[in-house]
Amino acid sequence: MDAVTKDGGAAAAGGPRPADQTPADLAPADLAPADLATAESEGRRSGTGLPPIVAVIVDPATYRAALSLVLLLPLGLVGFVWVVATLAIGVLLSITLVGIPIVAASLMGARQIAAVGRQLARWGFQAKIATPPPLAYGGGPIGWLAAVLLDALSWRSVLYLVVLLPMSIVSAVVTIVLIMASVLSPILIAAPWIVRAFSAANRWLAERLLAPVTLSERVRRLQDRRRQVVESAADERRRIERDLHDGAQARLVALALDLGMAKEKLAGGSDPERAATLVASAHDEVKRALSELRDLTRGIHPAVLTDRGLDAALSAVAARCTVPVVVSVDVPQRPSPATEQITYYCVSELLVNVSRHSRASAAAVTVHRVGDLLLLDVRDDGVGGADPVRGTGLRGLAERVESAGGRLVLESPAGGPTVISMELPCAL
Repeated sequence: MDAVTKDGGAAAAGGPRPADQTPADLAPADLAPADLATAESEGRRSGTGLPPIVAVIVDPATYRAALSLVLLLPLGLVGFVWVVATLAIGVLLSITLVGIPIVAASLMGARQIAAVGRQLARWGFQAKIATPPPLAYGGGPIGWLAAVLLDALSWRSVLYLVVLLPMSIVSAVVTIVLIMASVLSPILIAAPWIVRAFSAANRWLAERLLAPVTLSERVRRLQDRRRQVVESAADERRRIERDLHDGAQARLVALALDLGMAKEKLAGGSDPERAATLVASAHDEVKRALSELRDLTRGIHPAVLTDRGLDAALSAVAARCTVPVVVSVDVPQRPSPATEQITYYCVSELLVNVSRHSRASAAAVTVHRVGDLLLLDVRDDGVGGADPVRGTGLRGLAERVESAGGRLVLESPAGGPTVISMELPCAL
């Protein structure tokens, strides 16, 4: 899931991820079923020692492909009707500018319908198609329209749905005829191979039109990440300036005033008790200012993170949380300092949300490394219901994670639990 929650949303984390996941750009979780299906199919063929002509008949992948070819027909009909109807209306009305939002809505609808075809191609045809990133756009309706109209994947989704209809009609009709004829005919031997041929054709079409692997999309994604990094750095600088101005600076000003008054009292010798009170007050202000400066520097980059790694640093963060937190860190080899800092910052912000908004009685933080990925889950048993539409609390976290080439996923049903999962590359 590509959503983020509001500022008041509860943060969370869950159990470890499967070990076969890879970076978000390659959509590991979505590719795994197809890869496993292929491996299982090849294993059965080699393990049983059956000749290919028999192995293809008993292979479950053949029957998944046949079912998928039949299911493509209604998908092709729906997609074709949607594209033709909405695009025609949008183009006709575009001269009045009313049609431009209709064209954009048509493209978004085509993108969503094509996503169903992508899932079906993975399951039925063993297509290796990465999950495209969510559409990134600037603020306001104009930014959304520009992003949709310039999105190459949306236009390729339109082309896919147009081409899919004739292909799905031929594939579905031939598959159904073969299934019916195979019951009473020796054509049973040839049917699986024909089904596999249609499956390969549909897999080729889906992989060429629905996979976000074009150079232009990679460039756009890098541009979006650069923008997110710049905005995140600017937000962090403003936060530090605000904390210094409203916190430590104000306390140092009060300290200077107290010391100045105490100096006057001591120089005049008129009120030594008042001078002692002012000195004591100044001492308290110094301690509070030091505490705030320590908290500020800890939020930027804590020394314990550099010296002892994520386990000690996250345990220290969990100890400050008002909700009991169980921390589990399994990172045999430390990731890059940038990855550690992003992980530390995200956990800190998420546990602050748990303390303030989740009404949870317990939380858990799980971090483990799988290959070149650092997988992080934060879970709480609070009220849930975090809605990204109503706020921007985790949007900054999501942008920070995405700017590093990672991914943030939120699951927060009403009633809980809330689970926030992140994937980050270990080398940044």
